Amino acid sequence: MTWMIIRLVLSLAFVGGVLWFAARVAQKRGLGSSGGLVDVVARQRLGRTSTVNVVRVADRVLVVGATEEHVTLLAELDGEAVEAVEATLAARVPAPRSSQDGEDGEDGGPLPAPRVGGGRVGGALAGSVLDRGGWASFVTQLRDRTVRR
Repeated sequence: MTWMIIRLVLSLAFVGGVLWFAARVAQKRGLGSSGGLVDVVARQRLGRTSTVNVVRVADRVLVVGATEEHVTLLAELDGEAVEAVEATLAARVPAPRSSQDGEDGEDGGPLPAPRVGGGRVGGALAGSVLDRGGWASFVTQLRDRTVRR
């Protein structure tokens, strides 16, 4: 029994050492750093292999189209305009749902559709299969189509 505990502790120490070494190597090579010069503001998937990205590089904001073969500069935007749009989108709040039965609003009419995806626009997973907001929107639309009235 004691030998098993010693082996367990040594195994965990070995795995921890490997992880620590990998983290040091990644840090030296600059992998995984988020405080860099390039920041992806928004990403929209257009097809299976094509995306449009809004990228902030230093004080410039670029719209870039990307496929498997090419990356193309589409436009250069005003940085202040992009920040104003980001602030506007972040300031939006969903309408409150104050109803007992969940069907009627305060004025007796139907409640507006719930806002899905939070206040964040873009992000590392936006437009991909792993995008949480995309799946939430899909489920909401599916519920709306399958609810019996």
